[in-house]
Amino acid sequence: MKNKILNELKKIEEIYHVKILLAVEAGSRACGVESPYSDYDVRFIYVCEKENYLKLEGIRDVIEWKIDYSFDDPRENLLDISGWDLQKALKFLYKSNPSIFEWLASPIVYYEVKEFAKFRKEARDYFSPKKCLLHYLSIAQNDFAKFLKQDEVYVKKYFYIIHSILAAKWIADFKIPPPITLKELANKELDKSLIPEFARILKIKMNIVKKKVDSRSESLDKFIQESIAKLESIAQDMDDTQEDWYFLNKLFLEFVE
Repeated sequence: MKNKILNELKKIEEIYHVKILLAVEAGSRACGVESPYSDYDVRFIYVCEKENYLKLEGIRDVIEWKIDYSFDDPRENLLDISGWDLQKALKFLYKSNPSIFEWLASPIVYYEVKEFAKFRKEARDYFSPKKCLLHYLSIAQNDFAKFLKQDEVYVKKYFYIIHSILAAKWIADFKIPPPITLKELANKELDKSLIPEFARILKIKMNIVKKKVDSRSESLDKFIQESIAKLESIAQDMDDTQEDWYFLNKLFLEFVE
């Protein structure tokens, strides 16, 4: 599959006249919890030709590209490939958008130019613990209120809510971007007493083809509610600092040149 992905990335470069700087897996496969029929969620950052950035009408800053290989092999599902222009990625980095840090943390790197190391280095200084913690906390709050109020719930939602809580707890404890893999997060942030129950839920999630429902888990519900309340309190007391644009502007010009 990696060769197919690289071939598609090459097509994107040729059709859109761009240079891809980084391409990673960003979905359940990156988290280490894919099912046999999980999609491949490929995300990339690219740079355009310099003249494009000087156009008065501006340029589109997103490329979306989807290929379905399921007619060859049902285990090779949808290739969901999309990317951000470097300018967009740097603006999101300035805002400490968690998606950028998730891409940088992906253990599955399909392609990366050596110069991208400069981007990785600058990213460390633009990570805002408070902004990212609030992002993951908001996901957990909203999904818990929306999806975990019935007697039977989608197992997948339990996973996403708990994954968000573990990421937020990691930020609260270490003040650095959280890993994307569930195993690493759970080893540090999940209560040991919950491991058997969470493993049961996770096993269901990783072996489903269609949406699967299960009865609500009292122990996981309690963990979610208590964690949300604690994280809300922690977030209120966190400071939020902001770097200026200087280094990102410098980095942008280096890549465009």
